[in-house]
Amino acid sequence: MTRVLNHGRSRGRCEVNWIAETKGADPSSGRVEWDPIHSLWNGGMLIASLLLAPFFTTPSAVAVGMILTGGMVLLGHSVGFHRLLIHGSFETTPLLRHFLIWCGAVAGMSGPIWIVKTHDLRDWAQRQSSCHDYLAHRKPMLADAWWQLHCTLKLDRPPQYDLARLENSRFIRWLEKTWMLQQLPLAALLYWMGGWPFVVWGVFVRIALTVHGHWLVGHIAHRRGPQSWEVRGAGVQAHDVPWAGILTMGEAWHNNHHAYPGSARIGLKPGQSDWGYCFIQMLAKLGLAWKICLPEDMKGRAAELVSVGATVTSSHPQQSAQQPRPGPAESALK
Repeated sequence: MTRVLNHGRSRGRCEVNWIAETKGADPSSGRVEWDPIHSLWNGGMLIASLLLAPFFTTPSAVAVGMILTGGMVLLGHSVGFHRLLIHGSFETTPLLRHFLIWCGAVAGMSGPIWIVKTHDLRDWAQRQSSCHDYLAHRKPMLADAWWQLHCTLKLDRPPQYDLARLENSRFIRWLEKTWMLQQLPLAALLYWMGGWPFVVWGVFVRIALTVHGHWLVGHIAHRRGPQSWEVRGAGVQAHDVPWAGILTMGEAWHNNHHAYPGSARIGLKPGQSDWGYCFIQMLAKLGLAWKICLPEDMKGRAAELVSVGATVTSSHPQQSAQQPRPGPAESALK
């Protein structure tokens, strides 16, 4: 299965979707700078949660906050932003596409274009033989938290983005400009339903949990944990984070995602919870999702992978044994 870019060139589902080929682009050299917008937003949500939650907590407010957190992570971050907008792993109706992407903005991490650029820069960089520590989560936990939640990386020779299709959408441009303001209608509804406790838990605590939880799982997923395979030639390999499988709606099976990045299904093995894919399956049964990409649709991808259990690999994937592995998609999906 392929995806056609705005200039007409087809691109496989396993390629980085929104970065154009850029001669001389270098993922390893650059400087980390403070990002005032996201720093104040992320820090503000955390501080507000810590200061207000002790005084505005009721059982119903906590329940509403947790339900909204899970709902927005599922519909918005996992399905809307990650699997639909970034990877194009399935297609749906224009109305439902807009709703899911809107939920991604309401999840509270940033606007759609910023999310796409940040995700694909890291995705592209980790596939190279080496990349900057910022893009690999190599710093110790607290230092990495500061970098990822409060700073941005300015590469000396960055790749170019191919964002015309996003930037031509008035809806996407509107969300990019107003992603913070999308909390206001929700906050008004929550206040009407349950007063300030609902607002504190349904907005401040929810966003703080989403943003900081996303960073924590991403940090661990590039440091330690079980692996089924490595990607040949990639300087950064991924790990699964089993305890977070349910909490992240399936996103925590990150080793699987590095292996088959265009797949709508991320939890590939028995017991790997993937509520995001379950939701896409439900949409398909209702006739609201189609062209769903799965590992078996990615012809030739298996040759780019090395089974960790069956092949001895070095700490540098490009030096690993180059014998083709047996089809992991087929064995994983049995």
